[in-house]
Amino acid sequence: MAAINVTNVRVLNNPTSFLESFRFEITFECLTPLQEDIEWKIIYVGSSNDAKYDQVLDSALIGPLQYGAMRFIFEAPGPDISKIPVDEVVGITAVILTCSYKDQEFYRIGYYVNNQYTEPELMENLPSTPIPEKIQRSILEDRPRISKFPIEWTSSKTN
Repeated sequence: MAAINVTNVRVLNNPTSFLESFRFEITFECLTPLQEDIEWKIIYVGSSNDAKYDQVLDSALIGPLQYGAMRFIFEAPGPDISKIPVDEVVGITAVILTCSYKDQEFYRIGYYVNNQYTEPELMENLPSTPIPEKIQRSILEDRPRISKFPIEWTSSKTN
């Protein structure tokens, strides 16, 4: 049985400028006390062709946890545009939230992200060098991809 049940994730500042931070409101319940922290991460997918362009935008440790519900705002800076292939800055990509316990991922929620210029002429004739202040980021929040993984919540070792 899972010790953590994620009950809701809301995307807050959406749509927004490419340069703005990501903000998520995460609500979860702890079903059994946990002695160690859970770790949340926000990962920006920089390229659909190569994971080496993925950027961990931030991580947060929460715990130790007792029974009950918890809600928090998880905010992370936007991606470093210089680490994204130029031809993949504009278009569809993804942002992923993960949660792990003892280095075991048990929850993942992914959202498609559409980055596009706010000026139609820039969309028709993409600049050779991206202009991030003119790009709008829209997270397609109505169709998240949620995955849950079974993990070992308790250690069978005795000290």
